[in-house]
Order: sequence, then C-alpha cells, then structure tokens
Amino acid sequence: MTLTPKFYRDRVCLNVLAGSKQNAQAIWQAAEGHVLVGVLSKNYGSVDSAVADMRDYAALIDNALSVGLGAGDPRQSAMVSEISRQVQPQHVNQVFTGVATSRALLGQNQTVVNGLISPTGTPGRVKISTGPLSSQTADGIVPIETAIALLKDMGGSSVKYFPMGGLKSIDEFKAVAVACAQHDFWLEPTGGIDLENYQTILQIALDAGVSKIIPHIYSSIIDAESGNTRPADVATLLAITKKLLA
Repeated sequence: MTLTPKFYRDRVCLNVLAGSKQNAQAIWQAAEGHVLVGVLSKNYGSVDSAVADMRDYAALIDNALSVGLGAGDPRQSAMVSEISRQVQPQHVNQVFTGVATSRALLGQNQTVVNGLISPTGTPGRVKISTGPLSSQTADGIVPIETAIALLKDMGGSSVKYFPMGGLKSIDEFKAVAVACAQHDFWLEPTGGIDLENYQTILQIALDAGVSKIIPHIYSSIIDAESGNTRPADVATLLAITKKLLA
C-alpha cells in the first residue's frame, strides 16, 4: 500500500474532492498522480460503510485518498480518526485537537495528518480552537509558531489554513507561509481557492520557501449539476503548478 503522496517536483500536491469513484479515477489521471482525492466522512452514516467505500476508492487511485471531515466539521473528528485507522490513507484532514488521536491510531508516520487552524484578522496570530468543544468557546488565539510547535508535538505533518476566503486573508497567509518555511512544516491553504487565484496563493508559499504545499481546491471546480470535480480544471491546476516549478 502506498502511504506517501506524490508531489510534483517534490513540492506540490493538489487536493480536490471526488463526486464518485469514476470521478476519482479521472481526477487522479488528470493530475498525473500528483493529487490527493478527498472523500468526506460526513457523507456516511457509519464508520463501517465509510471504510468499505473508501477502500474501494483507494484501490482505484493507488491509495491517493484524503479522508475529509466535511467543511472542517469538528463533529467528524473521531469518525475521521477511526476510518483512517482502518483504511490507512495517504492523507487525513483533522481539526487541531484531533491530530494526536489520528496519528496514534494510524500507528505510522508516513500518512500526512494536517491540523486545522484559522485566520484571526491579525497576521502572525491563528485560531487553534477548532475541535468539537473548543470551537464552541472563546477563540483560542496563539502565534503561528506556537501552533506549529503544538502540531509537531501531536504528530502532525502540516497546517491546514482554513477558511482563507481566497485572497481575503492573504497577508495572514503570507505570515503562515513564512513560519512554515522557517520551522520546516508543510502547508495546506484551503478555502475559496479557484483557477484565478491559485497561482497567486501557490506562488506566495513557494516564495516563502515552504518545503511541501498541498492546496485544496474544492467548490470552484465542482460541476454543480453532477457534483463531480471537473478533470479539465484539475489538468489546468497541474499546468499552473508545472509553470511555477519549471
């Protein structure tokens, strides 16, 4: 089983959602394997049904599976951890407080486990209270360097920075990118990324010197009628990535 994602030029791996197993295969082919295909735990009524279905997905795309929460829903944290224990995917999306549980249940260090932190309106400061209980309390705001250190303590691989609102939080994103580069931590920009702003966002992370970047591009490239991610748009994202890394 392949546990390590395929990064283009060892720097960038896309993350997009699949609307079906056939769509997952088309996405994976369009990205030439440089993609993590998201399947949301929120779409399943039980862990068992999710595990069975996600194993089928994984078999079709060389395990390039990203187990998702569903819009960062903290109520899905425990389910994501248990699914990931059984499926052993390449990528796990987690709220900040769910990182240690996912890593412990995975029982290995190869799978990428991100931790969700959010913009605060102040560059250099991030919100880490994204868990089931903490998200219902006053915002827990800390320096980005502290958040990274805590994620490392818990066995996390990367910062999932969400919701960015596209370019709305760009100054804050720049500070996060610089901190990730300085502390040798991976970065996953998420929220409002589309074909128009993708290059700008990716360029910022590359210029900062982030070692590995996993941009999440979701609703902007999903066909509203079918619910499938458009493979042609995935190919466009890969082309932009190749241009920046040429």
